Amino acid sequence: MAEKKESVASVLIGAAFLMATSAIGPGFLTQTAVFTDKLKAAFAFAIVVSIIIDIIVQMNIWRILGVSGKRAQDVANEVFPGLGYFLAILVAIGGLVFNIGNVGGAAMGLNVICGLALAPGAVISALVAIALFLNKEAGKAMDMFTKVLGIIMLCMVAFMVVKTMPPVGLALKETVMPSKIDWLTILTLVGGTVGGYITFAGAHRIIDADIVGVGNLEKISRGSVTAVCITGVMRYLLFLAILGVVVTGVALDPKNPPASAFLIGAGQIGYRIFGVILWCAAVTSVVGASYTSISFLRTLFSQIEAKHRYWIIGFICVSTAIFTTMGNPVTLLVFAGSLNGLILPVSLGAVLLAAYNKKIIGEGYRHPMVLTVLGWIMVVFTAWMGFKSLTGIMKLFG
Repeated sequence: MAEKKESVASVLIGAAFLMATSAIGPGFLTQTAVFTDKLKAAFAFAIVVSIIIDIIVQMNIWRILGVSGKRAQDVANEVFPGLGYFLAILVAIGGLVFNIGNVGGAAMGLNVICGLALAPGAVISALVAIALFLNKEAGKAMDMFTKVLGIIMLCMVAFMVVKTMPPVGLALKETVMPSKIDWLTILTLVGGTVGGYITFAGAHRIIDADIVGVGNLEKISRGSVTAVCITGVMRYLLFLAILGVVVTGVALDPKNPPASAFLIGAGQIGYRIFGVILWCAAVTSVVGASYTSISFLRTLFSQIEAKHRYWIIGFICVSTAIFTTMGNPVTLLVFAGSLNGLILPVSLGAVLLAAYNKKIIGEGYRHPMVLTVLGWIMVVFTAWMGFKSLTGIMKLFG
């Protein structure tokens, strides 16, 4: 019995790190640097509020999917026939395009670390990710990989905080008494942390490990909060590290804000540290995006279910092939980002409806009303953001 409990705890921590490291990608690093430069210490408030919102979203999704024992696409299909297929297609398209960016980020990380050219750096990073899914116990390998690299990132960013000596007192004050509140920034952070496929990475992992049902509800809830807290700690530490640079009045390089912050803050050592963090963030995002995107297709297509590990490997190979031949397709990335904004309101709405469908959720579970109300508020906000983003892109491209 003790061995089983330890196994469950290990899977839940692994699922939390999978979700967290899926969120902490190249875009996460750039986003944090840009907003820190823009809002300075007031960005602390935005981070904390976004963490609270992220917890609401994650608890709703992890609890409902965990109790039902069904993945998001299956729940969506039961709520409204065909919705699961629509959701799976959105996730697969968005996941593939973003994975091209993740592969590119990993290649750039190796370029910063050791000067390796982008194409071979992309291939090497892809091979590392593929090796996990060639393992017979791919789930355990993925859990360990994301845990180790997640801890490495946290330690290195913490080192940079010590190195840049940010005004911690001011940051803590602004956390609770902000001099400026930017709600658009907060919603952008939410989209980057639990938008698209990201919020389902950990939830689908616990379902794969059969940690489901009302009996596991407390563990599932704790895992969902842990996932968001890992991401939040990383965001706050990264914010502090960059704040220590921007408060001096030094301008960050707009072409690569986080890299320039690390270079200014700690010289060449800082630049190399950024390379390691970028590679860790990107390659774990490759793993998370590939695993989660295919998990949305598994139960809908029997051919994929039977050979899902090889489909994940194929997903990584296609992403890498596109990057090495085309580079980062900016138009595709921008458009996928807009489509990505539609995934959370559609999926969260379907999951919230499922919470009150006894055929899906069973007789022994009652979803907390406070989570339901707050969840629907997030559906409205994220739908508005997604629609605004998509219409803006449609105008941009004619």
